[in-house]
Formats: sequence, C-alpha cells, structure tokens
Amino acid sequence: MKNYQQPDSNGHFGKFGGQFVPETLIQPLKVLEEMFLEQISNEDFVQEFINLCKEFTGRPTPLTYADRLTKHYGKAKIYLKREDLCHTGAHKINNALGQILLARKLNKTRIIAETGAGQHGVAVATVCAKFGLKCQVYMGEIDITRQNLNVFRMKLLGAEVIPVTSGSRTLKDATNEAIRDWVTNCENTHYIIGSVVGPHPYPMMVREFQKIIGIEVKQQIYAFENRLPDYIVACVGGGSNAIGIFYPFIEDNVKLIGVEAAGHGLGTDLHCATLTKGRPGIFQGMISYLLQTEEGNIKTVHSISAGLDYPGVGPEHSYLKDSNRVYYSQATDSEAIAATKLLSSMEGILPALETAHALAHLEILLPKTSPNEVVVVNISGRGDKDLNTIINNITF
Repeated sequence: MKNYQQPDSNGHFGKFGGQFVPETLIQPLKVLEEMFLEQISNEDFVQEFINLCKEFTGRPTPLTYADRLTKHYGKAKIYLKREDLCHTGAHKINNALGQILLARKLNKTRIIAETGAGQHGVAVATVCAKFGLKCQVYMGEIDITRQNLNVFRMKLLGAEVIPVTSGSRTLKDATNEAIRDWVTNCENTHYIIGSVVGPHPYPMMVREFQKIIGIEVKQQIYAFENRLPDYIVACVGGGSNAIGIFYPFIEDNVKLIGVEAAGHGLGTDLHCATLTKGRPGIFQGMISYLLQTEEGNIKTVHSISAGLDYPGVGPEHSYLKDSNRVYYSQATDSEAIAATKLLSSMEGILPALETAHALAHLEILLPKTSPNEVVVVNISGRGDKDLNTIINNITF
C-alpha cells in the first residue's frame, strides 16, 4: 500500500471512522484535533514527548531474540518487542503521555479514562500523578474483580476508580460511562481514550503516539538481521498496540497479522472476534466492524483477557482488513493460556493474557515458515496483573 494516507480530513479510513457524537462534543473534538495537529508538528512538543518516553517510560524498549522459543519451533527466528518493560507494564503509557501533554496545552484540569485490563487506567493514573491532575477511571464491575491488582495500583496513584454496573459490566460499558461523563463535563475535562477507537481524531491521535513501537522495531531489527522482518504479529482488541507496531511497516513488504480473542470458540457467542464474525455499524462515535445482533444491538462478548473483551475494533483495523493489508486471525482462551505457559517456561517472560493471544498464533504460523525467515511478536504487556486468572485456568 504505497503512499498510505489515512485517515482523510474527515477522519475516515475508507468507509470507516468518522465522528458520530452528540452535538455537545463536536466543538471539543474540533479543538482537540486542531491542537493535536499543531503540536505534533511542533518540535518542542515532540521533543518533550520523546524525552518523557526515554526518561519516564524507559524507551526504547528492547527487541529480544527468543532463542529457546525459536529452537522449540525449529523454524523462523522469533523476536519479541518488549513493551512489557515499559513503565507501568504495557504499551498504554505511550498514548497516556502524549495525551496528557495535549490536555495541559488545552488547559484541562480533570482527566477521565476507561479501562478493561486496567493497564490503560494505571497508565493514565500514573501520568496524572506526575503532572498533578485529577483523575477518574471508569471500569466494569467484572473487570474490577478480575483485575483487582491494577485497581489497587490506580488508587495508590491517586485515581478514583468508578465501578460500572450496567450492561455486561466490562470495557464496553466503562467506555459508555466515560463518554457520558465527557459530554457533561467537556469544558474542564479531557477524556484519554486508551485505544485506536472512538470519534475522530482519537484513532489517528492514539496511532501517532503508539507508532513509536514500530519505528523502534524497524531500527532494531536492522541491527540484528540487517533487513526487515517477514512477519509481525500482535493481539487486537481495540487495536492500539497492533497499529503501533504495524503502522511504520504498512508500505513495506512485511506480512502483518492481528490476533483477536476467540474466547470459547467462534462457534459460540462467547468470543471477541470482531473482524472475523462482525459487520460494519456505528458504535461509540465511529463506524467500524462490530459484533451485533440481527437487530443491530451490540452483543455481549467474552475473553479471558479483560483488555480484549470488547465488541468493536479501531476503524483503521477495519480498513486494513477490507483492503487485505493485514490478516486477522483468532486464538481461544485455552490457546492463550497454553501460550502463556510456553513463553514463561521457555524465555522467562510472563506475558499479559492479551499478548498471549498473539503468541498463540505462532502455533499456526511457525510451521509455515523457514529458518531463514524472521517473525516479530509485540509483547504488549506483562502478565503480573493476570496471575489470579492464570492460577484459576492453568495446570502443571
């Protein structure tokens, strides 16, 4: 896809994206877009972001050669992009830092966010603590239970965690409540959306803060192999870690693979395989692929990983699917647990359950590769937060 120019001036990725929001939010979104476009071309702003990524987040994160995992499969070389080594434990901090800098430029005094796995909530609470801004995080009641460690971390960082008891009590409903809050309080409040979802300019903006992942991979893989990888694999819920690593390679001859959550299996309703089983619709300010009923209502979905437990996906992913630039696969709960166990025992790296879905795809991909090929997997987060779930689902 040479000369990739997405989104257009109206925030559309092909037929996806756009702005489908209450009238109250049209002007705040316009102001946010104007500020973002102004600052992203401002050398001082960009340098401040880069400095924070280096001195606060710990970038660049390493690209680690997975020697034992490579020998286990006996095929392509496997490299791991170590976003799990970011401060706070996941890629989410990249976007949180970029957006908190914008919020300060906009003179916002209050920050709200939604979170599923809790990693975005922790990242937002962290940057709010650093810059002294009030922080409230919406989180589904079910996710509060299964991610209680991250709930404690957010509270320790000074954030208020607001339980959401409506609907499925997971990420979708937390996002709905955060949007309702923002509609009411947009004058003094900035909403830090955690993924490449929502109304324009959020999908573009979050991508721009996350593309640092792929930019680093491009530099690092040349140091190891003196060429680009053959494959890049990343998990996809909303899709920010995947877009972050994919975007710098879209115009290159590299196969990009996104892995969704198949939950209990595609033959059931208990999955989050939006790009496989969904169809286009309007949801939370955007047109994208959605898991919906025949009547157009959003389905209740399931994943063992709270961060993938979402019935939609970022509009850029929908565009990349329809244009056949990215191949989207799926992994079940049990496959993710098996991948967690394998990486932990082979490489001494405990991945987040979200990340484990990408690792599970190696079982399908690696037999098709040859020893002279190179695969990069984005290790989007670490699995400490998931230990309670892992304990309840793993056997030795």
